[in-house]
Amino acid sequence: MPTVISFVNLKGGVGKTAISVNFAAFCGLKGLKTLLIDTDPQTNATFSCITVQRWKEHSREKGTIANLMGMRRHACPHGSQVNAAEIIINDVFKNVDLLPSHLDLYTIDLDLAGASFRETKLRRSLNNVLDSYQIVVCDCPPNLTIPTQNALAMSTHFAVPVSPDFLSAIGIGILLSRVRDFSAELQNNLEHVGIVLSRVGRPAKHRAEISEDLRVRFGDLVINSEIRERAAVSEAASQNQSIFSMTDREAKAEFESCSNEILERIGIEI
Repeated sequence: MPTVISFVNLKGGVGKTAISVNFAAFCGLKGLKTLLIDTDPQTNATFSCITVQRWKEHSREKGTIANLMGMRRHACPHGSQVNAAEIIINDVFKNVDLLPSHLDLYTIDLDLAGASFRETKLRRSLNNVLDSYQIVVCDCPPNLTIPTQNALAMSTHFAVPVSPDFLSAIGIGILLSRVRDFSAELQNNLEHVGIVLSRVGRPAKHRAEISEDLRVRFGDLVINSEIRERAAVSEAASQNQSIFSMTDREAKAEFESCSNEILERIGIEI
């Protein structure tokens, strides 16, 4: 089985998608066969890799993660549940495949309210393909609803991206506690890789104080590398490329340093 890492936070706008997508791209560039799973109904990770038009066609003809989790059966071209191999889009980046998301996941908690083993649907649906990958990267929505639960249920590790602002920082303790309780219930011993400071903006006293407070409170759990807020990151996403295809050397260096540190903490040598 591959290493599976989920990037989670209870708040949006903290850089989860940028880190997930570019970490997956970095792994691929280093020769690791990688699967990027978009569990967020906003589909931002999906659209960071492929165009909206390609997504529409693929969703209609092949399906998305929503099909694997028991939704959209009425929309499947075969009239029944499809398998993961048909849904996965190959080579969105070098050595990186994509399991695309769908807006239908917004209502999945209602649609699967009475379903048995609903937290492990994704893991069970991917059993036949996971052995093809060395690392799996899950981009999660900003909550602990069924899509995030499914990602955590199949994960070996998780990381928490945080931006240095008050609202992003105050929920970390709650998140870590809830993830710990959830993994205990599923008897899945999740390893916390660390906290990633991302979307770091212009120097300001309050941001510096928040960053310092996080490093004091969580110590070595806070990853040394930081990801600054840069236009190149959003430009890369808009062009369906990773940051490593852009010309901003500082941005590439930051993501490379952060990705290296995450891999080191996971225990993967490249």
